[in-house]
Amino acid sequence: MSETGTTTETITVPHLGTSVIGHRSARPYDPSLPTLVLVNSFSTSADLYRPQFADDELAATANLLALEPYGHGRTRASYAQFTYWDSAVADLQVLDALGIPDAFVLGTSQGGWVAARMAVLAPDRIRGIVALGTSMDTESPRSRDLGCWDGVAFCTPAIDALAAPVGDDWVVPAEMVDAVLAEGFGPDVPPAERAFWHARHQENYAGDDGRERLRLASVNLRDRDGLHGRLDGVRCPLLWMHGTEDTVYSVANAEEEIRLFPNSPHAELRVVEGGRHFLSASDPAAVDAATVEFVRRWA
Repeated sequence: MSETGTTTETITVPHLGTSVIGHRSARPYDPSLPTLVLVNSFSTSADLYRPQFADDELAATANLLALEPYGHGRTRASYAQFTYWDSAVADLQVLDALGIPDAFVLGTSQGGWVAARMAVLAPDRIRGIVALGTSMDTESPRSRDLGCWDGVAFCTPAIDALAAPVGDDWVVPAEMVDAVLAEGFGPDVPPAERAFWHARHQENYAGDDGRERLRLASVNLRDRDGLHGRLDGVRCPLLWMHGTEDTVYSVANAEEEIRLFPNSPHAELRVVEGGRHFLSASDPAAVDAATVEFVRRWA
């Protein structure tokens, strides 16, 4: 049970030789409301959206449905390999399984490029995207020149360290969790938040299966394909929110990439002063208010 009183459950979909996808809802599905899918950031889980599930106005505006990508939370697949495209396909299949015809998608960091993939794959079903602290590029020299992090340097040591099989008593090392938290929340992570995410990471990434899922999630982050040549396939409105204190992807990168959606009827960048990389967690009031406005406008 989460702090908001909701529980992450699983649902079976056919992708990747059958998969179970971790999902969490704020309340029973209301077909009179639009649905907002929430896709979490690297190595986190549906718990990233605790502030959103606690926001009564947001929950009254849309059905909130957090979906955990492959390699994260309670999501598992029969096949051993996966990419962000697989997460996008599986999320669309969850909508099928739940009888939800279309949805808005909000994604933090990697969740933003999963959202864009969903919109490219199913432009008739994705009604709008809210992208938070994200990038549509590879981990490229171009993005580093614009002030983004060096994702290759960040991920490679972890990928190497996670290469060898481990025993059942293994849990993710604390220093790996702290590295993620520093990038997501900044240098001053509140003690309660740090303790919460240490516990969640150790639950989600334990034993050899946990090691392998974390390694593959890291490989996906480092080696993913970019979307620049595909963004003309996004035909829905886009709200991109980006914090000035995001140390992973820069505002300058967002300013360039917001112009790469020629077929979106509305592509807007909002800069959040002082906002961190995990913007839905660092600035939930700003994110939630803007998301309510966006969903109501385009529903």
